[in-house]
Amino acid sequence: MSPVEQTPTRQAASDAVGGQGWRYLLGALRTSVPVASLGQAAEVVARAAAACGDDADGHLRADVRSDRVVLTLQALDRAALTARDLDLAHRISTTVRDLGLRTEPEIGTGAPRSVQLLEIAVDALDIAAVRPFWKAVLGYTDEAGTGGPTDPIVDPVGQGPTIWFQRMDRPRPQRNRIHFDICVPHDEAAGRIEAALTAGGRLVSASDAPAFWVLADIEGNEACVTTWQGRDD
Repeated sequence: MSPVEQTPTRQAASDAVGGQGWRYLLGALRTSVPVASLGQAAEVVARAAAACGDDADGHLRADVRSDRVVLTLQALDRAALTARDLDLAHRISTTVRDLGLRTEPEIGTGAPRSVQLLEIAVDALDIAAVRPFWKAVLGYTDEAGTGGPTDPIVDPVGQGPTIWFQRMDRPRPQRNRIHFDICVPHDEAAGRIEAALTAGGRLVSASDAPAFWVLADIEGNEACVTTWQGRDD
């Protein structure tokens, strides 16, 4: 495998692009570019794609709105981050600056929220038995590079969140069986948790922090705030 196709460590990935306004979010880089119009947003995407060259189709995804463009970098055929993506992030940030705009994670800017990734976790005693149902009912497919009976499933057009499956060791009929994982920038986690607690939530567990914190609403429905940190062996 060539050096540009190798997967950097989580720390190396975060360090390499943090100063450029990108955040590493569990296998992908993400940033936001505030814009003044849909036309300007389209120009940002065109320039970003041009900066990526032949790598654009295999690495770059864009969510285009009239007020912002959210850009994501990842080796799409592997659902993994590579050294090439780090280089592409720097190229895109440079071309965005040439437009008089900026790439940023929207932390502390007054934006509605920071960049993030949303996943949904389904708890199951027999993952292989329930996975086909969720794959069919959602119109999902196997995540790139996977396909095993317990692997995550993804929206083939990239609009919905990843669904992953967590094995239970015993039935828990009184516990919610589906929960959200909200992957936030590592420097946004404390603020997001504080906001959730202020809004009436409670901290269930921080034993695996900073990889994830388990929170719950007043009725016990759980959600995890997650980051890339604390996951390297």
